[in-house]
Amino acid sequence: MTEKFLNSTGYQIIKKWMDEKDREPFSFQSETWFKFSNNYSGMVIAPTGFGKTFSVFLAVVIDYMNHPENYKPGMKLLWITPLRALAKDIAKAMSEALDEIGLDWEVSVRNGDTPKNIRAKQTKKMPDILIITPESLHLLLAQKQHQKFFNKLQCIVVDEWHELLSSKRGVMTELAVSRIFSYQKKLRIWGITATIGNLEEAMEVLIPYDIKKTKIVAKEKKKIEIKSVFPDDVEVLPWAGHLGTKLVDKIIPIILESQTTLVFTNTRSQAEMWYQVLLNTHPDFAGQIAIHHSSVDKDIRIWIEENLSSGYLKAVISTSSLDLGVDFKP
Repeated sequence: MTEKFLNSTGYQIIKKWMDEKDREPFSFQSETWFKFSNNYSGMVIAPTGFGKTFSVFLAVVIDYMNHPENYKPGMKLLWITPLRALAKDIAKAMSEALDEIGLDWEVSVRNGDTPKNIRAKQTKKMPDILIITPESLHLLLAQKQHQKFFNKLQCIVVDEWHELLSSKRGVMTELAVSRIFSYQKKLRIWGITATIGNLEEAMEVLIPYDIKKTKIVAKEKKKIEIKSVFPDDVEVLPWAGHLGTKLVDKIIPIILESQTTLVFTNTRSQAEMWYQVLLNTHPDFAGQIAIHHSSVDKDIRIWIEENLSSGYLKAVISTSSLDLGVDFKP
């Protein structure tokens, strides 16, 4: 990083904000901020829970503070995320950061859970930052005169790219980014991903354009411990119908010893069954565990996600609706 960038207004404001919280940026975050300020697009690769969101989000904030003349009223940052649960958490984290920094940017979410009146309000006047799922973005692109939504856009971020890549939703994302890029040739495009094997290919699929691009890989490592849980005697398991519930006495100590636990099942009926088995075996779990799947009421799902993130809930039994977890703060 150059001396000029380190002494810039935007960088100094963010550094002061982090100093007040007794934090300092990871090297991959600082590098992203610097590369973004030099008009690079690219890919950020870092383990979960290290602040990948703040790497590109704060890059836009710093760039705005250094060059406000380049930013006009309207949508400045479009954040594409694969899961609704992540969208709400990311919006909350961004809003809190903006308030503390002193920027009056509006952050809004648009997905299947967004009420009609909020969507209508967004259509009339886009927020500064819009967090959206691939499906909702395609619906937005299908609206008449949709180009006006993106004519002030500076950056597109595709979160959890490793989850979208090589899927139908990934293709939807590629097509949407391509359409928007055709309107805004100066647009910067960034992918955010956890560890991924085919990094070059992953970046080329998302950013196949002849623009400046870079890969930023976090040097920080996260310790992951994998332990398999087996019954004491495999031979005595029934041939069918037990669905793992014979192991409930081994699962309960893991939940009790951990701060938060996600218990995944294949189907909603299994989630309901495991919830009852855990409660019946350990009644003290009442009020400390919850069920999360796509049929659960939206307000209840939001409550569960918030209380899982805060640590109020001890465990959540879930289907794939929480397969990317919630946005646990770094």
